[in-house]
Amino acid sequence: MSIDQASADLWNSLSGAELIQAMGDGRFPELSNVDEHLGQRIVAAEPGRVELAWTPGEHLCNPAGGVHGGYIAMILDNTVCFAGASTGAHFVPQLTLNLTIDYLRGVQAGETYTVVGTCVKPGRTRLVSTALITDVQGRPVAQASGSTVPNQAFAR
Repeated sequence: MSIDQASADLWNSLSGAELIQAMGDGRFPELSNVDEHLGQRIVAAEPGRVELAWTPGEHLCNPAGGVHGGYIAMILDNTVCFAGASTGAHFVPQLTLNLTIDYLRGVQAGETYTVVGTCVKPGRTRLVSTALITDVQGRPVAQASGSTVPNQAFAR
């Protein structure tokens, strides 16, 4: 990833939650094209909590027409990782140790879902977070809990 000086300054000065919010606000560049491919958008971030809007595209569907469970797992994983990263003095990408998922309802392409992640056990070496996807009626669609570790390649 190549970033300009203004982005480097944000990387070095903002907390984890502040940098995640800067990503959502468009003040910090995307770290990869995952956001666009998956259809995720950061709505809000505060220490220990993140909220994403997720509008999966048809390219994420299985042959039966629903969004493939692997992509549901991916948005839950991203949210668990963001929740953990939001607790840091600086943003450090997280590596997933485990992710346990409950699929509760089908996910349809083109609909927008809310995904909320909460870090229930912050720490420097192992973090535990949960994520919940809800539909426009507020009904749970899928949930996950996961453990992450900070990616030491980004430690500072």
